[in-house]
Amino acid sequence: MRVLNTFAGVVMHDCWTSYFKLNATHALCNAHLLRELRGLFEHHGQLWAGELRLALQDVYHHHKLGSLTLESKAIFYTTFESLLEAGLAENPALEQGLRKRGRVKQTPGRNLALRCQQHKDDYLRFLEDARVPFDNNGTERDIRMTCIKRKVSGGFRSDAGGETFCRIRSYISTLKKQSLNVWHGLVSIFSGNILMPDFSG
Repeated sequence: MRVLNTFAGVVMHDCWTSYFKLNATHALCNAHLLRELRGLFEHHGQLWAGELRLALQDVYHHHKLGSLTLESKAIFYTTFESLLEAGLAENPALEQGLRKRGRVKQTPGRNLALRCQQHKDDYLRFLEDARVPFDNNGTERDIRMTCIKRKVSGGFRSDAGGETFCRIRSYISTLKKQSLNVWHGLVSIFSGNILMPDFSG
């Protein structure tokens, strides 16, 4: 649909298959992963999922504080891989039954372990690339007001109104992300000396 078809940065998402058709570097949201691991641990008794969740939270905590050493990171990578192997062992592949066709539906635990193996670099990209956050919560916060507007008002009265709303929200969000004063930015628009965010990076 020609959305982001020329984007060359890092796309963070929740591992929906269609997103991987974008010709860009991918990063996967770990908030989504933590929720899935918690569900497997609490509702299905998958111990490996609970341990992986704790390990992921711990490495993110140290990464965020700047206290993650190269040795600790290496240990985490080893732990990540060994826990995925434990997950696959706990969830053996289901074989095709008689008189059935198509791909065999696997357990949620096996599917998640396989997905983490396949997309390990994308899930852990935040550890290697300073541009990449741990999750995509910031993006979801950015679009929340648009969703609320649609829910409350039912939408916009015109395309121009919708575009204006999005431009204002985008400007405010960008100012916040660059630690610029939102009030000064909005005032600058009406004073004719617009405070512009930095788009070089």
